[in-house]
Amino acid sequence: MMASAPEVHPAFVPAHASAGGQAGSAAGGVRLLLRLEGAAVFAAALAIYAHSGFSWQLFAALFLAPDLTMLSYFVGPRVGAAVYNAAHIYVLPLALLVVGFIAGAAAAAACALIWIAHIGIDRALGYGVKYPTGFGDTHLGRIGRR
Repeated sequence: MMASAPEVHPAFVPAHASAGGQAGSAAGGVRLLLRLEGAAVFAAALAIYAHSGFSWQLFAALFLAPDLTMLSYFVGPRVGAAVYNAAHIYVLPLALLVVGFIAGAAAAAACALIWIAHIGIDRALGYGVKYPTGFGDTHLGRIGRR
């Protein structure tokens, strides 16, 4: 006889639009875990940046640079989401970080860590990857006013 599946805490059950959540976005405990993960990534990137001895002036100058991609929303929400998301997922900055360390290109590694820190703090604050329906529709839930 097979054992039944263990009970799942309601905080970790997917949200549905009819239940007050936005379909396709994280909710409850899962949303909290994703935000904590973002905070951990931010802290790790900051620690590695500090340990590497990179310039804090460079950090301050570039920290908000990925948010310039918000300007692409002037073209429309579909293009805006695609461009914004390209600058707000870890794939590109992690690739840049690996290339920077392998090639001994300190500037590339520094920029990658700043970029990773930016994405991490965005996630920690609840700013997620965007859906093409509008800037406020993210994988971490709705942001801003409806």
